[in-house]
Amino acid sequence: MATRDTATAYQVWQERWASEVGRADWVKPEPDVISVATGLLGQERPAALDLGCGVGRHALYFATQGFVVSAYDASTSGIAVTRAEAERRGLAIDLAVGPMATLPYKTGQFDYVLAWNVIYHGDTDIVRQCIAEIRRVLRPGGIYQGTMLSKRHQRYGQGREIAPNTFVLDESGNNSDKAHPHFYCNAAEIVDLFRGFDLVSLSDRVQDGPGTQHWHIVAERSR
Repeated sequence: MATRDTATAYQVWQERWASEVGRADWVKPEPDVISVATGLLGQERPAALDLGCGVGRHALYFATQGFVVSAYDASTSGIAVTRAEAERRGLAIDLAVGPMATLPYKTGQFDYVLAWNVIYHGDTDIVRQCIAEIRRVLRPGGIYQGTMLSKRHQRYGQGREIAPNTFVLDESGNNSDKAHPHFYCNAAEIVDLFRGFDLVSLSDRVQDGPGTQHWHIVAERSR
């Protein structure tokens, strides 16, 4: 039986990325991402995938640093913004549109995969499919960096539970991504989800203000 599609939050971001106001808070690269990416620059032209790239803030940064960059998102408007900015700045980025749980890339193609605030937008099955695909497209020893929602987040347990640890806030309105599934986990569940990886760092952090705990993860694909 086919898995029910719960990876639908991109529908909200599709509209948000289309407006200058909607994308205003998503144009500056995260300091943690810059730090990890900098550590990869000893390699010659490392290949990076920005999975769930949004409007391309990280993909564009990687391209300025000499990475061979691919950027992927389910939102056509996000990809269009990224393409326009890459062309304006003369940067080479391979852009593609599609679902996050099915990646159109070769096995072992990347040295580094980033999925920042992306793969928890679904249920357990979606999350596991995403992680399996990330592992497939990473070379052995390649680095994954990303975030997951912590069970210490203030919204954990709120709304309608549509699958284990997966909640929808129907009252948040159609223009909020909270009206779409969000998956939450604890440290033991992170370790289980990331079998096939060696965890380099794992921290439960306040991300956007009180009660917004996210797991910040850096992991190496096992050889």
